[in-house]
Amino acid sequence: MVSQSSSVGFTIMGKTADLTVVQKTTTDTLHKEGKTQKVIAKEAGCSQTSVSKHINREAKGRKRCNRKKCTNNRVNRTLERIVKQNPFKNVGEIHKEWIAAGVSASRTTTQRRMQDMGFSCRIPCVKPLLNNRQRQKRLASKRTGLLLSGPKLCSLMKVNFGFPLDIRVPESGGREERHTIHIS
Repeated sequence: MVSQSSSVGFTIMGKTADLTVVQKTTTDTLHKEGKTQKVIAKEAGCSQTSVSKHINREAKGRKRCNRKKCTNNRVNRTLERIVKQNPFKNVGEIHKEWIAAGVSASRTTTQRRMQDMGFSCRIPCVKPLLNNRQRQKRLASKRTGLLLSGPKLCSLMKVNFGFPLDIRVPESGGREERHTIHIS
């Protein structure tokens, strides 16, 4: 710390951290009055650099203005309703429904709002396991009963095949055991 004499008396010039509570409050009040940093430094009895640093640190604490949100509570409730109606849809499909409801928001916004509501949102990063054509074929075969369960398969085999059927069953040891089934 450097000590320096002034016309008022003995002034202590130090770092900003060394400012007393009285010096800080004096600095704040004089700054609010619109005084210059030089005048504040003389009144408070500290260096101009200390005053400048104190003022700048105080200014950093002020409230920042954020970007306005593109959705409001009402629109978010519509998204929540859509998600609850279709819990197994992915983000892209839910986003399309939300856009159809008249909301102008990006897919990322949709995902963020879903996460804010506490829903886990699935983003398909790889192609789906079944494409539409395969899905339609599977649904059609399920409806007609072409996918056969065990008993149906056995009854079909008895009717269609008149010869012995060899079935190989692997054991836990790795060897295959051969079973012959005679169907008559």
